[in-house]
Amino acid sequence: MNLSWLMPVLETEGPFLSIYIDSTRTDPSSASGLSTRWGHFRSKLAADGAPEEILEEIEETLLEPSPIGGRHGRAILATGSDILVDRVLPAPPRQDSAHWGDEPVLVPLLQVIPYAVRQLLVEVDRSGADLHLRAPENPKITKNDNGLGEDASVDGGHDELHKSSVGGGSQHGWRSSNLEARVEDSWERNAEAVASKVDSIVRDRQLDMLLLTGDVRAQSLLKDELSKEALAILKEVPGGTRGVSLDRASFREEMARVTEEFIKSRQKSLADQFTENQSRGGESVAGASEVAEALQRGQVSELILTIGAEPDNAEELARQALATDAGISTLGAEYANLPEGVGALLRWRDDATPSNSLSSMSSDHGREVAAD
Repeated sequence: MNLSWLMPVLETEGPFLSIYIDSTRTDPSSASGLSTRWGHFRSKLAADGAPEEILEEIEETLLEPSPIGGRHGRAILATGSDILVDRVLPAPPRQDSAHWGDEPVLVPLLQVIPYAVRQLLVEVDRSGADLHLRAPENPKITKNDNGLGEDASVDGGHDELHKSSVGGGSQHGWRSSNLEARVEDSWERNAEAVASKVDSIVRDRQLDMLLLTGDVRAQSLLKDELSKEALAILKEVPGGTRGVSLDRASFREEMARVTEEFIKSRQKSLADQFTENQSRGGESVAGASEVAEALQRGQVSELILTIGAEPDNAEELARQALATDAGISTLGAEYANLPEGVGALLRWRDDATPSNSLSSMSSDHGREVAAD
């Protein structure tokens, strides 16, 4: 994943506040719990030397009622005077934490990368569509524009939508056929309008998934008009109706299931890509020192960390990856057994590149176990 939006943090002088907290507010008790946990963190941070002014500013934004529903988290990175990053996380952090120190803490943010899915739900009917964006910075699809503004709804403007049953007799045949032709043409023109808007959002927002639901005939017409890029990421979610899909628990559950399948598939694909590179001696390395050396040489295209098993130098590796414009991904331990919890895909390799053969990385027992 490209995390270039974190670069302003690395280009700023510390010390830094790094706060990761479960900000779920599903009921009054969870809201009260957030306030209590933040109170403990605030006291600790103040004792460590964090300025009261910035702690007060963070408290105001952190405890302000949020429109985000469901389980989610919050990441706040700040200096002693300014909030640099205030981001909603698509899942709660593995563990709440707060730190005041010379360098920003990034690993808790990286651990939720797998859940950062950028997707667009399209509820379509024969007159147009409603669009709902879910992005890492706003991880809940809701019945609002989610930053789409006037693009949140598309109406094709062609309103000849219903075919008519014109009573018998050959004298009515041409009228019936003409009406049906006009209706079909309206449906197709409306589908073209929706497809144009959806294709634009796919390009501009760099979506991971396009979720489609609604009227079956309208879905078919829309798919005929969508670009190859949109069709490549399209998933159909049955049971939706324009304007009311998100009110149905059964539909929300189905959408969550489709999204979870996508996350698992993406994790498996990354793990398979790394394993294949390793097995054929391709452009990859594994192990903390090997990856650090490759990063120093600017060879890394994607840094990969095992969630919960990151190496001791994970923070340094992450900062180096960002500084060299490398992507960063994280994998659950069930998908890949990376030696020392870290590996990397490379832009190139040469004779000076550390060996990427798992079995030849050293006599370190931990590595041998991982390789086995």
